[in-house]
Amino acid sequence: MKDNKSRFTLRVEPELLEKLAYVAEYEGRTKNRELEQLIKKRIREFEEEHGEIPATIETR
Repeated sequence: MKDNKSRFTLRVEPELLEKLAYVAEYEGRTKNRELEQLIKKRIREFEEEHGEIPATIETR
């Protein structure tokens, strides 16, 4: 079954990943969902300060 989600590899120190797992479990989420929530929060903060990011953008 194919989904429409993009895949992204993240290289991170093991201790940081363990701490993320702890926070995610505390919040009742998977590490993936916790990261997704953190990304959404950061984008909201950025857009509040700098304006909405266009849906289709070219990466630099």
